[in-house]
Amino acid sequence: MDIFQSEEKEEKKEDNQEDGQNNPSNEDENSETNDNKDQNKEEETEANLDSDYNIDEYKLDEQLIDTDSDQINNEQIIQKKNLSNLNNEYKIFTNQYDEIIKAENLENADESVKLRKALDQQLIGFHDVITKLANKLQRQLLAKQNRAWEFDLEEGLLDSSKLPRIIMDPYNSLSFKKEKDLDFKDTVVTLLIDNSGSMRGRPITIAAICADILSRTLERCSVKVEILGFTTKNWKGGKSREFWNNKNKPKSPGRLNDLRHIIYKSADTQWRQVKNNLGLMLKEGLLKENIDGEAISWAFNRLKKRKEERKILMVISDGAPVDDSTLSVNSGDFLEKHLKKIVKFIEEKTETEILAIGIGHDVSRYYNKAIKITDVNELGDVMISQLSNLFDTKNKLN
Repeated sequence: MDIFQSEEKEEKKEDNQEDGQNNPSNEDENSETNDNKDQNKEEETEANLDSDYNIDEYKLDEQLIDTDSDQINNEQIIQKKNLSNLNNEYKIFTNQYDEIIKAENLENADESVKLRKALDQQLIGFHDVITKLANKLQRQLLAKQNRAWEFDLEEGLLDSSKLPRIIMDPYNSLSFKKEKDLDFKDTVVTLLIDNSGSMRGRPITIAAICADILSRTLERCSVKVEILGFTTKNWKGGKSREFWNNKNKPKSPGRLNDLRHIIYKSADTQWRQVKNNLGLMLKEGLLKENIDGEAISWAFNRLKKRKEERKILMVISDGAPVDDSTLSVNSGDFLEKHLKKIVKFIEEKTETEILAIGIGHDVSRYYNKAIKITDVNELGDVMISQLSNLFDTKNKLN
């Protein structure tokens, strides 16, 4: 069956009416209560977004650390020290203009629908090829999830299929069975997509298409998928640069632009609920600069908080981190050095598996596990084949 078979629409559930809601004497009280609830929800949402990205004004905060005191152990304390040393040389002049934003808040609903239709039109040309690849990946994953049993054991669950032989010959011993441990682990995949200006046109379109298809494919295999994007809010440094100018332009200020990190799809959200968000990658004027190191830190931090046993981070980019505002007042390798350190830390000090696909550029100088594609049309094939290799335990990263 084609993985793109339309899903049945969910029936909308009606909210239960509160007791006494129709009582005029309670009307003002209910209204005030609802206002307070709405305000609390907004504050909670903002707090949740802010908690993903905490940076001090003049240095990178230890944003890779899960600060939940109940989960801190000796390994995390060591990790915290390593991260502190890792970020000593990376400075941020100010983070007050940065934002983490849900994609649906980038544009109004009508424009989101329009951009989604444009993405669907582009998808038609790749439908057959990528669907075949996606179906292959789906079959592979489902095969790994099938239950398997060991039979003729001395303990376990009673094997009822062997009871007739006991009846025929009472001297036969009872037979037991036990379910085999599956090599398929509970898994979450994060797709982190470079939303820089150099991705404009065909690269970002195909990246959005592939993210869309992979999201649907993996969702059907009970693999949760998060889709994130990273760019900046402005060219030429934005408000961060203005703030630096007003502070008399101190030397070596560090990162000097307003970050924009975008949540197109969170891991716990189903594809059909946010499918219009992926079309927003085609939004005019969205794609600007790319500061990869901090984006990977952010994506990793979100993954680190997940409960799944296996975590995979796939980065799709078209080259080196670039931000003219930052590089004009710091060393030329300022952003690259930080990217290398972040990736090395994840590869060597954590269980998260990280791989990258470079579009038109070799990114192997940053990532141990990296693939270069020269034709953007290869992206779907490479993304799916690389994930297939990862899910094959023989090729699992150490």
